[in-house]
Amino acid sequence: MKSTLQELQNIATQVRRDIVRMVHSAQSGHPGGSLGCADLLVALYFEVMNHTSQPFDMQGRNQDLFFLSNGHISPLWYSVLARSGYFDTKELATFRKINSRLQGHPATHEGLPGIRVASGSLGQGLSVAIGAAQGKKLNGDSSLVYVLMGDGEQQEGQIWEAAMYAAHHQVDNLIGIVDYNGQQIDGPVEQVMSLKNLQAKWEAFGWKTLTMNGNSMQNVLEVLAEAKKLTGNKQPILILMKTEMGFGVDFMMNSHKWHGVAPNDEELQKALAQLPETIGDY
Repeated sequence: MKSTLQELQNIATQVRRDIVRMVHSAQSGHPGGSLGCADLLVALYFEVMNHTSQPFDMQGRNQDLFFLSNGHISPLWYSVLARSGYFDTKELATFRKINSRLQGHPATHEGLPGIRVASGSLGQGLSVAIGAAQGKKLNGDSSLVYVLMGDGEQQEGQIWEAAMYAAHHQVDNLIGIVDYNGQQIDGPVEQVMSLKNLQAKWEAFGWKTLTMNGNSMQNVLEVLAEAKKLTGNKQPILILMKTEMGFGVDFMMNSHKWHGVAPNDEELQKALAQLPETIGDY
């Protein structure tokens, strides 16, 4: 391992601290899903993926690539990118400000290192990741492509067109991950539009599926390692990642109300008290 388990957990705590501070400062943003997925992105960028932060290369040749389909959890991605060296952590203070490179949804027009495609229009990220994965195959590049989606996003038809395409074309250098927290902007996913047996759906579409506790760094590392071993077998991989929205901040946990609401001053202090500073605030 490049980092110890405790080191990765410490980074994830600091990233969660970044998230609540960024969203509070902007009084806008999406803390719930960002907090829930922090362990995954820390594991990917600090341990699992082969990637280079400097100099940043848009093509990403001979590097593993990550795409964020549910782009509204951008504060998480920005924090992890900064903490892993793509840009100065001080820039996190500009989140959602006028002329900032750190807009509410990731964008490419300002040239923010680490961002290869604008995202946030739900349903599109899997298609982009499939294209990138096929491009790597055409270029003789053995690196992998990862994409994170939301569970509410599974209600988008484009997801299932892409899923069918990837299986048919044996895109086996692709690992898809669904944040299965059971919450979306309008309420519990099961009440808005039930996904029924999501694992069975992905398997029926021809994907190899795994399950993971996304709020256990140890399990995240174990399942990502298993997923990597399964690549190259003529079948795309899908990980159903069970998380709790707002994980790490007790009053935000498991409630759709914190999907896109910023904490006030008092709530920020309560959140920070539960997230001790580990590697230094920005």
